Amino acid sequence: MDLNYTMTGPEGAPVLVLSNSLGTTLDMWAPQVDALSKHYRVLRYDTRGHGGSFVPLGAYTLDELGRDVIALLDALQIERAHFCGISMGGLTGQWLGRYASERIDRLIVANTAARVGTLEGWRERAALVRAHGMADVAAGAAGRWFTADFVAREPGIVQRLTDGLRATSAQGYAGCCDALALADLRGEIDRIAVPTLVVAGRCDPVTTVDDARFIAERVAGAHRVTLEASHLSNIEAADAFNAAVLAFLSETGPVQR
Repeated sequence: MDLNYTMTGPEGAPVLVLSNSLGTTLDMWAPQVDALSKHYRVLRYDTRGHGGSFVPLGAYTLDELGRDVIALLDALQIERAHFCGISMGGLTGQWLGRYASERIDRLIVANTAARVGTLEGWRERAALVRAHGMADVAAGAAGRWFTADFVAREPGIVQRLTDGLRATSAQGYAGCCDALALADLRGEIDRIAVPTLVVAGRCDPVTTVDDARFIAERVAGAHRVTLEASHLSNIEAADAFNAAVLAFLSETGPVQR
């Protein structure tokens, strides 16, 4: 299999796939593993171009990111699974909900949008890292990913993640930037036909509460939760994130609209 992955949790339990954000790896889900693996067979993987997964040359597409997940499920003989993706992983989740709903039981899309950023912005960033590497992108990551309070409170966590971003393949990162440049599901998400939870970070400057509201208002029956966090809400507000995911997957507890 071309994707690096790991599975934890009881065999025979429902499978929950976790999909990382741009510039991170499956390790970003460390705050979720213990809580979620008590109830689910948790399948974490590195998106193509990241971590230990394959790094194809050239531009990638959202279609390829989604089909990578289907190929992984096929290779592991998993017919259906829950899916939780954050940021870029959330766009992959929206694609799966739209184009592969027969493989998805329940869908969680966190700190994401139906259209993230702009074509020009992503192409500029892809060109930057191809020409100069990851240093400039990594230098500004903390402010995009976390609130200032979290950066001050948890400098070790922030440093590990920014170091990981700096070590990411420039080709892999740029290829995913190219995928994000063209990814636009604003006219299609109303055709997502699986139960969906949309998670937002109240302080997220990248994918805003309004972006989350846009998705929730268009996906039939979708629920929306806003956490006290910035872009990587699964890390900054880990306990609240875990509680929201578990409540949604088990259909217990109140979920804010």
